[in-house]
Parts: sequence; structure tokens; C-alpha cells
Amino acid sequence: QVLLVNSGGGTVQTGGSLRLTCVASGRRFDNYVMAYFRQGIGKEREFVAGIVWKGGETYYADSVKGRFTISRDSAKNTVNLQMNLLKSEDTDAYYCAADESGLETRNARLYDYWSLGTQVTVLS
Repeated sequence: QVLLVNSGGGTVQTGGSLRLTCVASGRRFDNYVMAYFRQGIGKEREFVAGIVWKGGETYYADSVKGRFTISRDSAKNTVNLQMNLLKSEDTDAYYCAADESGLETRNARLYDYWSLGTQVTVLS
């Protein structure tokens, strides 16, 4: 059984930084794509960043490109999202997700496993 445990949210001022960590367990993730999504109250879940576990290729939403960096540590089975230059519009609950197809996708409906959300609040 796949389990994703997400942590690292908090409250920062505009321009600040936060680092989210997703610990994955339950199987080997060599053929998976891992991603972060975010969702505000009354809004659809929005793709933020993704990483292909095996090769380490990354892809980002335009709104976070150049400010956020997604990475993975195969030895620890973790995925990290480093968020810099945070803006008030980055305020949301953030979720870690895993897609066993291994294909790069930004569609939340195609992801198979989800963590609970961690709240990120950026004060302007």
C-alpha cells in the first residue's frame, strides 16, 4: 500500500521561502512520476511541479517556474519542493501525488495516490 506523508507548510512573508517534503513508502517508485499540486477553497486542484523518479526530469507550472524547485532523494524515498520568492497568490493547501504510469502529466485526475494537504500561507 502506497503512503505519502507530506510536511513543511507554514506561514511566511512575501519573498520568503519554505520547503515541503513528501515521504513515500509502500513500494519502489522507480517507474513513477511524483508531483505537487495545490488547491484553495472553492478552487480546482492546480498542478505545481512534477518529477520523473527514474531520470529526475522536472516540469513546472508557468506561475512557479524560476521560483520553485522539485527534487527527489532516492535513498530516502522523499520528494522535496523548495519554494522561494513566495507571493500571496501561492497561498493554498499543497498536496504530494504519485502516478504509477510514469508519464509526465499535469492532470490531477491521472494521479493514483495522494497525501494529505499541508497549508502554505504567504502574508503580503
